[in-house]
Amino acid sequence: METLEKIRSALTTHGLKVTPQRIAVYKALLELGNHPDTDQIIAQVTGEHPTISPGTIYKTLDLFAEYKIINRIKTDTGRMRFDHRTSAHHHLYDKTTDRIVDFDDDELNRILSDYFARKSPRDFEIEDVKLQIVGKFK
Repeated sequence: METLEKIRSALTTHGLKVTPQRIAVYKALLELGNHPDTDQIIAQVTGEHPTISPGTIYKTLDLFAEYKIINRIKTDTGRMRFDHRTSAHHHLYDKTTDRIVDFDDDELNRILSDYFARKSPRDFEIEDVKLQIVGKFK
């Protein structure tokens, strides 16, 4: 299965051990989609694997974020959400429903890259630029 190969590859690339717990957490992220929060991930994982503790799930999410296997997204409400997509993209965030939707736009990526190539803040090395566009879905 492509998903299992993707997480196995990501873990081994970073010299991390491939464990059933890590596979289960990543698989839950993919199955839930749409930027789940920790509670949703815990419910999904423990529903299928009741022996995996919430502490293990928290540690796994932290590890994945540290190694950039996933991204953290903080919402206006302070909820931490997670994104399995690490390729260049942005987010549309509905502040009334807390819904997050991926927003792909190559032109916007080029504009941002060109802008920061010309106007990089002094004494600051930019690693990544991600926009969270806040509004309401109609």
